[in-house]
Amino acid sequence: MNINSLDLNLLQTLNVLLTELNVTRAAQRLHLSQPSVSAQLARLRGHFDDPLLLPGPRGMLPTARAEALREPLRLALEAVERAVAPPDTFNPANAEVTWSIAATDYTSSALVLPALNLIRAAAPLSRMAVLALNPPLIAQQLEKGELDVVFHTGDNAPPTLHQRKLFSERYVLAGRRDHSHLQRPPTLDQFCQLEFVMVSPDGGGFSAATDTALAKLGRSRRVVLSVPHFLFMQETLANSDLVAVLPERLVRHASHLQVIDLPLEVPGFDILLLWHERLHRDPAQQWLRQQIVAALSLS
Repeated sequence: MNINSLDLNLLQTLNVLLTELNVTRAAQRLHLSQPSVSAQLARLRGHFDDPLLLPGPRGMLPTARAEALREPLRLALEAVERAVAPPDTFNPANAEVTWSIAATDYTSSALVLPALNLIRAAAPLSRMAVLALNPPLIAQQLEKGELDVVFHTGDNAPPTLHQRKLFSERYVLAGRRDHSHLQRPPTLDQFCQLEFVMVSPDGGGFSAATDTALAKLGRSRRVVLSVPHFLFMQETLANSDLVAVLPERLVRHASHLQVIDLPLEVPGFDILLLWHERLHRDPAQQWLRQQIVAALSLS
């Protein structure tokens, strides 16, 4: 028998007939007329080349073929119903799920850490994997399901991904709490005379957005140390006379550092939340994104 020629509605009718063993009752359950159900039974008999149901003293008697079909048919129809049913509502309280998030050390500190406490409180059985951000691969990683969400700057975000702007970041000047040159906002001349440490994610860089802004004014600064991570930078600032231009969210709660405004305009940047279409409507993923946004008001 070619299954492609078999109407799914006929299988549903057969399932009800095998339960009720009565055409009239089956028609009532299916909200069909008795002649319609009788006609469908005739088609089923033709498909299976078997009478399936025979007249009996108290209704209808299933044939051996019908008995063999009963349980597999019921299970198959239940599986189809589950497959096409709306997704279950996500219940974080008992969800055993692992979230995979790509972030830099800056967005890990500014976004993942505040969201972690909120997520863990609501979903205590969940786990979180924070992975290093690899911009050229994020679209592919999200498509394959290797990542759930990505924190990314507004520039060069893959246009094929869903995105939500989380906040706009600005730069500030930071140094040791008792740094003698940071007790009041420095002039531009004083700023250029300071010795700087900067983060170079690719390693070994000595120029960034601050240097571009200074160059437009015909000025320059002294960057004497380049490090790959913000964590090491903060330790350096706390234990030396070096200063740094940093994203404000990274240091605004750092009581061991002095944080003041810059004496020049350095363009900031936007931070986006990125995710793939394949997870766009998933209830668990929607919940995760909602927690990340909600955590912003707490950070």
